[in-house]
Amino acid sequence: MKIREIADAIEQYAPLRLQEEWDNAGIQVGDPEADITGVLLCTDATEAVVAEAIDRGFNLVISHHPLIFHGLKKIMGRTPVERTVAMAIKHDITIYSAHTNMDSAWQGVSFRMADKLGMTNVRLLDANDVSPYGEQAYSTAGCGVIGDIEPMPAKEMLQKAKAAFEVGAVRYSGDGDTIVSRVALCGGAGGFLLDKAVEQGAQLYVTADMRYHDFLDWHQRIVVADIGHYESEHFTKEIFLEIIQKKNPTFAVAFAKNETNQVNYL
Repeated sequence: MKIREIADAIEQYAPLRLQEEWDNAGIQVGDPEADITGVLLCTDATEAVVAEAIDRGFNLVISHHPLIFHGLKKIMGRTPVERTVAMAIKHDITIYSAHTNMDSAWQGVSFRMADKLGMTNVRLLDANDVSPYGEQAYSTAGCGVIGDIEPMPAKEMLQKAKAAFEVGAVRYSGDGDTIVSRVALCGGAGGFLLDKAVEQGAQLYVTADMRYHDFLDWHQRIVVADIGHYESEHFTKEIFLEIIQKKNPTFAVAFAKNETNQVNYL
């Protein structure tokens, strides 16, 4: 199987046209016409992950976050990105990323968050019509989701989120004893959707990369929780796995063992 066949399958699920203008989804390094020897799935394509792919004889790394966000004028091994690119090129490793296109895709990152929390009646928080949309021409794409849960105190729901997403520490504002039954979610940096969460009646909003004033400005209207960027998205590789296994159930594909959160907690 060619690398482009896997890329095509991912892009049917999460079309590149859904990515933000500033993003850089798609092939980062490598040859789309190469035959695949194995696929390593990760959140971030780091030096350690590429080294693992080399050791395991895999020539395709699929990450959520793009390795290359900005243009590289030189590749001299001065930065982790330069070293990772050089290592990949030297060992014929292709790196492919699906970032904000996967965030905005139907059944993308935020939908998977909702699955992890057992939410029901899940729908897009900020929908943008896209037609045709793969095999689902009637569907929409957009950012974040909102859905229902069995009523419980916000702190109890945040404990569930902490366990589900393997979170080291949760930052939150508002009354943790507030009974919540409608929850909004956004994988990654979701501060831009706070007003949407409030407008649609969410009592709790779970996302990442929240600023101090986001907490301060909204704490009397909604419980706002920051579970960490990596923590909110590291399970995206499960979506990649399902897409690949649907394409070829017997294909050699694995989660990276050398992947770690780049943010530590004391």
